[in-house]
Amino acid sequence: MSNVNTNSQDKNQEQPMINLYQKEPVNSIAEAKVTATPVGEVKFYQSNEAPKKLEEKTPVSKKTVSLNDEKKESYLAELRKKTPSRIAVGRAGSRPKTNTWLQFRFDHAAAVDAVYGEVPQEILDRLNFFQVHTRVQDKEEYIRRPDLGRRLSDESKKMVLEKCKRSPKVQIVASNGLSAKALEENLEDVYLSLEQSLKNLNIDLGTTFYVDKGRVALMDEIGELLQPDVVIILIGERPGLLSAESLSAYICYKPRVGTIEADRMVVSNIHKGGIPAVEAGAYLGTLIQKILKYEASGVSLVKKEG
Repeated sequence: MSNVNTNSQDKNQEQPMINLYQKEPVNSIAEAKVTATPVGEVKFYQSNEAPKKLEEKTPVSKKTVSLNDEKKESYLAELRKKTPSRIAVGRAGSRPKTNTWLQFRFDHAAAVDAVYGEVPQEILDRLNFFQVHTRVQDKEEYIRRPDLGRRLSDESKKMVLEKCKRSPKVQIVASNGLSAKALEENLEDVYLSLEQSLKNLNIDLGTTFYVDKGRVALMDEIGELLQPDVVIILIGERPGLLSAESLSAYICYKPRVGTIEADRMVVSNIHKGGIPAVEAGAYLGTLIQKILKYEASGVSLVKKEG
């Protein structure tokens, strides 16, 4: 009698809402399957298909692997010749290789030195440049306040007006900008080449001078003061991790305060790994000749040429 009651109670028990099943013991991967029948409101299934056997790969000979590796390395070596960028440098686990990391630290230090460095006075003396200053007090303020680097100090304005030729065809200005190293390495060759090019083209040149901690738009105020037809500023570019000695030449036809950037032209990447300094100077002379001919620069020059 007690057996009947027990069976009746078991039948009346509620079915579980969630059923989790385990696999039956199997002897091999091929025999793996789910044997339980799902019951209940929510069911979790596992695939009843036996896992596929691992595909058998065709054995690769050591000779084939060696040839593929050589071809890959040859391709990467060819890419490295075409750019100074860091490509395919490899790694050690999740970190860069020691040589790669040390080179990165070296290049970063060179970039910092370029920004905070000074142009050697002997270079300015050889070129016979007198020196003036912007409204910036120090390097930290120069970085924080670009607007102050676009204006000459009151004393510097007086000096420029006293020493410089008025209304020349071309006025050249040099400034360390964001890389004193750029001027140290390239200024002399660029300037002498440009000066010779302008003489050969019979273009009147004003009195060149050097501005400490200047910005590109400083040419606008210089244009107002001296009234030249063309102002060209040779300035240090913002250093990167590939080159900390790159010089740029910005040129504008009759710049004045408020000149828009579209009216400026630039020849950049003047350094030993880019445009050679002497070649850049010669090219700048012919470019200035074109600007004087069309009486325009930047987008306006492109429109007139077209």
